[in-house]
Amino acid sequence: MPDKRIGIHAGAPNAEASLDLTRRAEVAGVQATWLTTGGTGLDALTLFAAAAVQTDNILFGTSIVPTYPRHPIVVAQQVQVLDQLAPGRLRLGVGPSHRPTMRSMFGFDLRSPLTNLSEYLQILRALLHEGSVDFDGEEYTAHASIPRPVNIPVMASALQEGSFELCGAEADGAISWVSPAVYLRDKALPAMRRGSDQAGRETPPLIAHAPVCISTDVGATRAAVQQQLSNYPRLPFYQRMWAAAGHPEAAEETWSDGMIQATVLTGDADAVGERMVAMLDMGIDKLLVTPVTAGDDAADDMEQTIQLLGKVAQSL
Repeated sequence: MPDKRIGIHAGAPNAEASLDLTRRAEVAGVQATWLTTGGTGLDALTLFAAAAVQTDNILFGTSIVPTYPRHPIVVAQQVQVLDQLAPGRLRLGVGPSHRPTMRSMFGFDLRSPLTNLSEYLQILRALLHEGSVDFDGEEYTAHASIPRPVNIPVMASALQEGSFELCGAEADGAISWVSPAVYLRDKALPAMRRGSDQAGRETPPLIAHAPVCISTDVGATRAAVQQQLSNYPRLPFYQRMWAAAGHPEAAEETWSDGMIQATVLTGDADAVGERMVAMLDMGIDKLLVTPVTAGDDAADDMEQTIQLLGKVAQSL
């Protein structure tokens, strides 16, 4: 499986805990660590700057940096620092985030999220990959240059077929979240191919971001998912995605057993590992997992997940 990689979301209650998780993941053989910037939570790019000087080889990825609160030139400033501290180790993922969050917290309207994302990608890719940008669009203006190009992939979040198609045409990759494997196979990958074909370019990679829960206790798994991932079935965009994947019950704004089975990689360690490999085998390029802890000892659950990811990564 050339170029196949396993990564872990290194979210934690504080910066030191996130850095510790990243260091442990590298020792275990996990190939990448990812972070999300959301709400008033810790900033992923700042955390990665600290991680860059505490690690040697592990890759860093943002899944995602929201576009609306941060101009793409500002992101390019941060990216240059990271590339100098850890050359070639950053994968930048950006996206418009969720309308309720952007509206309630920042006051952004999100009238045209795909237009916003397209312009953001054009600016970032031009400035980072070519060293300069001159852009006047509907949502952004950007005229700037940097001392030297930065060769890192600029990827984007995707949920509906339209956003996967946009990623196929304009991004260096697409990053999903809580999308069932069959949805990625039957909807996302074909949409990315349509976009890349129309743009006359090779189809970029798909990074599947999936929850993982190492547990054979169905009740405990259900409770953990309902508690730790409760927000997503309440959001209309996600409801439509699950409906397209064969789960219209998502409209009830809660996780059904069918949605959990289709979306969360769960079971004992061997079963979870097999499902990871199966996802990679269906055409997904990289797998990013967020641990869902269902046992009485969350730290032990996390360590078990890290060790499993390292084992699977080394087998690829």
